[in-house]
Amino acid sequence: MAKQKMRLTLRAFDHRLLDESVTKICTTVRNSGTKYSGPIPMPTEIRKYTVLRSPFVNKDAREQFEMRIHKRNLDLLSPSGQTVDSLMNMDLPSGVNIEIKML
Repeated sequence: MAKQKMRLTLRAFDHRLLDESVTKICTTVRNSGTKYSGPIPMPTEIRKYTVLRSPFVNKDAREQFEMRIHKRNLDLLSPSGQTVDSLMNMDLPSGVNIEIKML
């Protein structure tokens, strides 16, 4: 029988909020008795935007903004039904996006 593997991908703009969420998930998974590997920090995605300050003249006057998106991967090895239920009922902060994939 092939073992199931579940991958959790977490994304957030604030790395402190992301790390708090990951530790909360790890303690929940550990308490349910499921083995996990991670969290694996992925490269930070940086989106840069350049905007003209004045739309008519002064082409040289520009402002630059950037968004940093921090990511972490967490692999659950053969998760039980209790683990999945506890993850679904968990309250995460509003700035953290979680994506669940079965591998």
